[in-house]
Amino acid sequence: MKEISAKEVEELVSKGTNPTIIDVREDDEVAQGKIPGAKHIALGTIPERVNELDPGKEYIMVCRSGGRSGKATQYLEQQGYKVTNMTGGMLAWEGPTE
Repeated sequence: MKEISAKEVEELVSKGTNPTIIDVREDDEVAQGKIPGAKHIALGTIPERVNELDPGKEYIMVCRSGGRSGKATQYLEQQGYKVTNMTGGMLAWEGPTE
């Protein structure tokens, strides 16, 4: 499973490379703030919403600490998607939130 640190994701965002970030936390967690531009797809809804993802794009998966996003990364890898897990999750995120 590919991994990327929160700091590396923050650098990608600040450079304007616009990585495609998927936040797999629950609604109440996302309401407290998410990475700007991140798409919210709760972990439990990924199997039914996988059609919203483009197999030709790369995605960075995010959750609170890296566990749920790791599960999402493994699942999507098995479906043939290019995905990377952000280690440490939002607990490690020091960048801006929306």
